[in-house]
Amino acid sequence: MTDATTKILKFKGENMEFKTRVKTESDMNAWESSEAYDDYIGFIAAMNKSVYAIPLNKTLTQSNVISQLLNVLNTIDDWITEVEPLKESCRFGNKAFSTFYNLLKTRLPEVLCKELSSVDQQNIIELTAYIVDSFGNPTRIDYGTGHEMSFCMFLCGLYKVDVLKQSDSKATVNVLFSRYLEIVRRCQLRYQMEPAGSHGAWSLDDYQFVPFIWGSAQLIENPDLNPNLFVDEKCVQQFKSKYMFLGCIDFIMQVKKGLFHEHSNQLWNISGVQSWNKINEGLIKMYKKEVLGKFPIIQHVPFGNLFKFEPCVNKTPFAAPSVMKTPALSLLEKLKKTNQS
Repeated sequence: MTDATTKILKFKGENMEFKTRVKTESDMNAWESSEAYDDYIGFIAAMNKSVYAIPLNKTLTQSNVISQLLNVLNTIDDWITEVEPLKESCRFGNKAFSTFYNLLKTRLPEVLCKELSSVDQQNIIELTAYIVDSFGNPTRIDYGTGHEMSFCMFLCGLYKVDVLKQSDSKATVNVLFSRYLEIVRRCQLRYQMEPAGSHGAWSLDDYQFVPFIWGSAQLIENPDLNPNLFVDEKCVQQFKSKYMFLGCIDFIMQVKKGLFHEHSNQLWNISGVQSWNKINEGLIKMYKKEVLGKFPIIQHVPFGNLFKFEPCVNKTPFAAPSVMKTPALSLLEKLKKTNQS
């Protein structure tokens, strides 16, 4: 989530800088105690809860705003088509990605202003920064979980400015986030993007993490697809379009060669867990530690009005989904109240 430009934003007569705040390892404690952290993990949990046992192919009623945001993503996909990869050999990513990234920076502000006309200009600036950064780094031509986090912050921000509603929760995951995955995978392949901060076989995945969380939620209480089946290639081909988790496994099988237990050891171990519920709980804990708890990722996150880098006064311990008693509605209501205060 790099290249976020520092801007001075004015809210209620005060100057509020939109900039990175985690400068050293010691700042990580402030991040984990901040309103921003509490809001973000609350959003991840709320979306997770909303798609329990809801496969991708389940028909959902889509609001006008979901359709508008889907149009934005489809427009971005068109820009990828517009920017052909360079034909010369590129050892570390195809430099045409930088051209595509510049299109995002120059064209997206106008597109978002048009589609999100109810949102004030200051918040449009922040939302634009998050979605632009969600497609990768134009200098290193890489992509990783920090960029994925940026897109989730974009979605969460849309709830905070009251563009997305609680009734949009399922479509936020199964329509918008699913479409985003298709687009960034296309980028990864088309522009030969490097994994950002990959740990190789010992990480969950070179590029993504959140779709494994929400994808495992889709499979909770599924009587026909036990966890040990997701490493079976026939099973993956049968269900990759129905379940986000299986779609992730399919992409890994496309881009990695060799035995699955060798190139994806963490996922191989997860396939031995007895239930999707336990996998879902474990992945959220792992996400907090391996992504939200890592300085190299959070150092690039900009904070401002939508995500405030201030101590969370009424912070409550995050509960795993199986014991979480707070419904998704109240979590999303909390986000809206935070924005209004």
